[in-house]
Amino acid sequence: MMDIFGADRIPYNAITEIEKSSADLIVYAIPAMAFFTLLEAWYSWKIQKNQYNTKEAFGSLFVGLGNLGINLLFKVSLIYGTVFIYNMVPWRMELNWWTIIPCLLLYDICSYWAHRVAHFNRFFWATHVVHHTAETYNLTVSFRLSWMQHFKLVFFLPLAFAGFHPVIFFIVHQIGVLFQFWQHTEYIKKLHPLIEWLIVTPSNHRVHHGSDEKYLDKNFGIIFIFWDRLFNSYQPEEERPTYGITTKIENKLNPLYLNFHEYKDMYVDVKEASGFKKKMFYIFGSPAAIAKSKQNELQQNSMPK
Repeated sequence: MMDIFGADRIPYNAITEIEKSSADLIVYAIPAMAFFTLLEAWYSWKIQKNQYNTKEAFGSLFVGLGNLGINLLFKVSLIYGTVFIYNMVPWRMELNWWTIIPCLLLYDICSYWAHRVAHFNRFFWATHVVHHTAETYNLTVSFRLSWMQHFKLVFFLPLAFAGFHPVIFFIVHQIGVLFQFWQHTEYIKKLHPLIEWLIVTPSNHRVHHGSDEKYLDKNFGIIFIFWDRLFNSYQPEEERPTYGITTKIENKLNPLYLNFHEYKDMYVDVKEASGFKKKMFYIFGSPAAIAKSKQNELQQNSMPK
């Protein structure tokens, strides 16, 4: 099949070169991220803001280190997958740096829907909940990315099939991840209204981490906040959010527990559920609907017979 844009297929023996070209921006950024995190922690301690919980901060660090190792482990296989799709589509684009702009926009809307679905589907919520378990809001929260988040790659298939060069694909992904780092702080207040309208600022993202009823399941954008305005999921920051999930967890340090406690709860619910429909509900239902169903069952069981 002839390629529409004239870009050549990528030979699989060039995977190593593709890997080198897809600069590890996240790895290069680690020193700067460490510096600003330590600076924020020191400043918080100095003015006694108590925005750092030691166990929680180290739990975030352990989760982040594990995630970094997993990403490095899977990087080559992910490159093989994107190269396979790139070679298959007839609208392959050449490696041009200007394609970062449309790729970034498409990446961000895919991220928006992946993020939104993860809040309304328990299977995908289990790949995301670790990020919301922190009850203090600081830069270490940006490290709390699930070890199981690769399940959400399915939402980025449209981006892969769009024909962007794999190098562009991976660089844009790393830009998206790094952009989220600065959003996780309370020390940056609201910015200029135009900036608040355009991108996901710390103020916009603090709302997303709130467990207050008005803040629940709002502001799913990763880079651009106008998706939330467009799809009616935007909520401005008003009073200070209450951080964490609605049902607090006690183990704040163990990265295995932080990553897999929701899977354990899901297994118990499915095991105890009667009927196929109920079991599927406990796997793919909305976390809010599941919590409400459990509460109703508890009330019914506690009523005198």
